[in-house]
Amino acid sequence: METFISFMNETHSSLQIDTLLALLLVASATAISVKWVRMPYSVALVIAGLIIGVSGIMPPVAMTPDLILVIFLPALLFEASWNMDIRALRRDWLAIGTLATVGVVVCMSAVAAILHFVGGLDIPTSMLFGAMVSATDPVSVIALFRKMGIDKRLTMLLEGESVFNDGTAVVLFKLVLAAVLSGGSASIAAVSGGFVFAVVGGSLIGALIGYFASRITSAFEDHLLEITLTTVAAYGSYLVADHLHVSPVMAVVGAGIVVGNYGSRTGMSAVTRLAVNSFWEYAAFLVNSLLFLLIGLQVKLELLIKYGNLIGFGVLAVVVSRLLVVYGLCPFVSTRGLPIASSWRHLLFWGGLRGALCLALALSLPLDFPLREAVINMTFGVVLFTLLVPGLTMEPLVELLSMLPADRDLLKYQELRSQVLADKVGQDTLELLYEAGSISGKAYESLKQEIAHHLEAAEAQLLSAKVACAPVEELDSKQARIRLLEARKDFLSRFSRQGMLAEESLQKFKVLIDLELEQLAEPGQAGKI
Repeated sequence: METFISFMNETHSSLQIDTLLALLLVASATAISVKWVRMPYSVALVIAGLIIGVSGIMPPVAMTPDLILVIFLPALLFEASWNMDIRALRRDWLAIGTLATVGVVVCMSAVAAILHFVGGLDIPTSMLFGAMVSATDPVSVIALFRKMGIDKRLTMLLEGESVFNDGTAVVLFKLVLAAVLSGGSASIAAVSGGFVFAVVGGSLIGALIGYFASRITSAFEDHLLEITLTTVAAYGSYLVADHLHVSPVMAVVGAGIVVGNYGSRTGMSAVTRLAVNSFWEYAAFLVNSLLFLLIGLQVKLELLIKYGNLIGFGVLAVVVSRLLVVYGLCPFVSTRGLPIASSWRHLLFWGGLRGALCLALALSLPLDFPLREAVINMTFGVVLFTLLVPGLTMEPLVELLSMLPADRDLLKYQELRSQVLADKVGQDTLELLYEAGSISGKAYESLKQEIAHHLEAAEAQLLSAKVACAPVEELDSKQARIRLLEARKDFLSRFSRQGMLAEESLQKFKVLIDLELEQLAEPGQAGKI
């Protein structure tokens, strides 16, 4: 309890309420500004933080390792893993797993070699720096890919690598730091064994906590309580894993994947899933906004200038190591049995941004660690470079590589169809509200007419788009089959919870349905109900 109180006091002193409110106002203003300026939101936040920090119009805000690792990181990891499609992850597990494990080790080794032989740093410091910058954080790139309609498999590769290499990079950093502090007495076998134990152990603990949380949520229907339980699962898995000396990051990821793909489908209604998803979407948005602002606020230009040479070597090392990881490993892995295309490799290479986790690891170095100030500022320099340079040039690169979806008519049709479906859901919701007596007759008639007018216009546009778009019938059929399979799955789950179907039979049905859904996810597959 004393430790918790001390931590809360430290957090309060580093991020007071008035400062927090000011940061939220800056984040809101930045979010509004990027509506008119073609710039990724996260990059704009960093620039805003830089301007505020240099101008001195806001008191300094300390970015502590605990603030990032214990408060912010679990929210980001849980939200990302909650939304991760287990079927897509299973299809591309080899590529994602290779990039997140072997890629981390290759990155650390390459960075260490360059810094030692080119930059003149000693081997222990080079190894530590390599470990701390091996975690990628391509938030702005993933958001851009989704906005531009880039292939979902490529987005999944980049996001999956980022989520999992957060865990492996933290474990690797802690093992290397322990070896350095012990004078290098730890053997390679011991470090490798510790790495596997921490990663696997953390994943299993998180999966177990996610499973128990999912079982509890299936016993009742209360969206507020279920949001609370997912919060407990996210932060509880982190704390339990940390207490047991396994990877807390992998524990959060494991819990998020299980709750998002099992608990949300078997124990939550559609309304509850929407509420939980909205909560975590906002939590991730809030945390990311604060983090990127804090990154900009932490930068001290005089120190960046002082360590300019080392930062240059650090940037070179990170860029070269990323090149080796992507172009060296991608030829040996595939997605859905096909090699990773060269254009995808270019985007994976340039999209390997670094973020707050690297800074948290750097700031967690012991106060008496040699070259601590130099390492921290090298890390800040590398993070700033990747956020500002690749972050600002990714969209032109996508256009240069002709990676935009070829069929713009199909995208337009999908947008219009979504509008029509949303309006129809609105009509159904309005009827329910009126039948329940929640709105007056006058308000009902006004809203009914408004929705009908909007729906009529959207349906007319949809009909025009359907005529112009050739593959519409196949797309409609495929989407309808997916929705029918999901509805069948939800009904069987409810039937089982009511005691009308054995759990073993439910699992058999779900396996068959998941196989059909996986076939439908393959390009060109229509599947059969």
